[in-house]
Amino acid sequence: MLASTIMPRPIAWVVTRAPDGCVNAAPYSFFNMFGSDDPVIALGILARPGSPKDTAANIRDTGEFVVNLVPFDLVAAMNATCVDAPPEIDELAYAGLATLPSVAIAPPRIAASPVAFECKLTHLLDTGPGQSLVVGQILHAHYAQHVLIGDPQRPRVDHAALDLVGRMHGASAYTRTRDLFDLDRPLWQDAKITSTTAL
Repeated sequence: MLASTIMPRPIAWVVTRAPDGCVNAAPYSFFNMFGSDDPVIALGILARPGSPKDTAANIRDTGEFVVNLVPFDLVAAMNATCVDAPPEIDELAYAGLATLPSVAIAPPRIAASPVAFECKLTHLLDTGPGQSLVVGQILHAHYAQHVLIGDPQRPRVDHAALDLVGRMHGASAYTRTRDLFDLDRPLWQDAKITSTTAL
């Protein structure tokens, strides 16, 4: 019921590396940013029968992870990394995805993703049996050149170029983030003037 009503949800395509060096990748839609100074993001990782998910185990063991964002043209590859593979399988290799090295942490980032955040674990809260809330500080943010516009010294994001996808209801429903509308934030001074004029 909750996952079918709290939507759309952004997708964190999380890459981790186990202590033995094996790389893991999996998408998570319980994800968002929760601060900008310092930049902080959080993931909700649900339980899996029998043993913790590889992502949760690797973050707990190493304190490092990369969050990649998912554009529409990578949804098939993202879905391939959902496979219930054993821990020794590299889902990125399985999905045919190339990687790039991170700057400050061991897990690599997905080369084709337009945005990737290198993260260091700051808090890990067990919220239920096998279920956890992961909070990470963004150490480095990587943006593909084609999704940036404007002044190179202070670029802005071209949201249409990102063409990200989000999760919707049920086990297989997704949405594209191109159906947009704008609303100006109201100012209290304007609201007071309107209210006085109406009287």
